[in-house]
Amino acid sequence: MQTKSPVIIDLKFDQEQVAAALKGAFADREVINLSHPANRNRDLSGIDYAVVWKPGADLFSRAKDLKVVFSGGAGVDHVLTLPGLPDVPLVRFVDETLTTRMSEWVVMQCLLHLRQHQAYEAQRAARVWRELAQPEAKDLTVGIMGFGVLGQDSARKLKTLGFDVIGWSKSGRKVEGFETFDEAGLDAFLGRTDILVGLLPLTPETKGIYNTGLFTRLSRKGPFGAPVFINAGRGGSQVEADIVASLNDGTLHGASLDVFEQEPLPLESPFWSMDKVFMTPHASAASDVAALFRHVAAQIERLESGKPLEHLVDRSAGY
Repeated sequence: MQTKSPVIIDLKFDQEQVAAALKGAFADREVINLSHPANRNRDLSGIDYAVVWKPGADLFSRAKDLKVVFSGGAGVDHVLTLPGLPDVPLVRFVDETLTTRMSEWVVMQCLLHLRQHQAYEAQRAARVWRELAQPEAKDLTVGIMGFGVLGQDSARKLKTLGFDVIGWSKSGRKVEGFETFDEAGLDAFLGRTDILVGLLPLTPETKGIYNTGLFTRLSRKGPFGAPVFINAGRGGSQVEADIVASLNDGTLHGASLDVFEQEPLPLESPFWSMDKVFMTPHASAASDVAALFRHVAAQIERLESGKPLEHLVDRSAGY
């Protein structure tokens, strides 16, 4: 009977979480966790599968026979640029827990801006008791750039709360219950948008897309007189100097950022002390490691029983 190929694990995650998640995972095959010193010089030839997130620089030169590479996260931009990445199927992590966490974060940020949380916090610090005029969710249009699994789940939850929600994707994919726009319709989409939510993958086309030129095309007809920018996609898609300048000159009313050009965020970044910014440390949708391993095991099972892999990355598109 043919022995099942081991799985290489090379994840720069919290190693205690990885170890806990590996208990009971891949029960029918060997796991080679490269964070263990014993595996440092292990021969990795003849192994079919690797699960990676910021792997060692020599991984692909050591594991020359890989048949599938699994990304440890929903985004794959960091995998696509790895030196020596073999020309084999690349599978991204799609999981309900990741989707739910992301949409919770997006909904929370939209509500924080809608309910003027920063203004009330400032009043509290100054011991001021004053009710502010309160717009309703239906008074604002949320425009989501990146209308895939994550964007659509966020859209459905926001719509339930009463927000008007529209979607943009390069292809303008049709989604029942929502008005969607394509590349040619970007100006029309931006002109309607009071709260812009960025969920785009990082590709050459999306690098630096969230900049002053884009912010000035957003709607200024909403209840706050200026738009809000929320980004939980990729830090490389935003120009941070432009966000700072746009907040300071009133082009933007506020922002919520979970991703940054450089992570961890440098201590000298102005974002640390800006009242108009809600900030989280790339924590909107942390990968659930146990769910990741279940996803990988399910895909390996599919492949080995003759079914096609799911969630394959289109390398030419970058996602």
